[in-house]
Amino acid sequence: MLLAILNIVGIGVFAASGALVGIRKDFDIWGIATVAVLTGVGGGILRDLLLGITPPSALDNWVPVTTALIAALVTVIFHPSFALLRRTIVVLDAIGMGLFAATGASIAIDHHAHAFAATLIGMLAAIGGGVLRDVLANEIPLLLQPADLYAVPAIVAAAVVAIGRTYSDLPSQVWVVAGLVVGALLRLVALVLGWRLPMAPRGVGYNRRRRG
Repeated sequence: MLLAILNIVGIGVFAASGALVGIRKDFDIWGIATVAVLTGVGGGILRDLLLGITPPSALDNWVPVTTALIAALVTVIFHPSFALLRRTIVVLDAIGMGLFAATGASIAIDHHAHAFAATLIGMLAAIGGGVLRDVLANEIPLLLQPADLYAVPAIVAAAVVAIGRTYSDLPSQVWVVAGLVVGALLRLVALVLGWRLPMAPRGVGYNRRRRG
């Protein structure tokens, strides 16, 4: 029950982030709703397609899409106040990321995927919606920007579940919760401490072009 509630919260938060991008890009209400829904359920759809689950569960059940639409409507109405809730949204986003990565990996294990494949599928389930959002908004996906860690916490969360469920007899719920907690905490700690992955060193020619 708790995981189902967190899943709905994650869809809502992701959908709200998509709606905010649509508002910033001056999309009409249809465009905002489209970006919001694809951000909210896109990762789950990608996960199901990779596992051969048809139709995807997000489309075979009215709750995920409806949740995303409600989140989009609330965002459109109250978006001037969302700046005041930024920290709360960041925390919920981290929880949603960890949850989608963990449940994505667990569902992949249930469909007989190996630990490596389950880890990658879990990561894609967590980041897929955000990539769709950025592509639709004609922006460089946040995944490829050096602003902060996102894919790394997602893949760690998924790996905890995939390895734990493959090599341990503990109940799957234990590993899903463990993956969720590890992924969300790693994401939040990275934000607080400003952790980033290293970048390629700048060459001499690059620096000259910058100065010119």
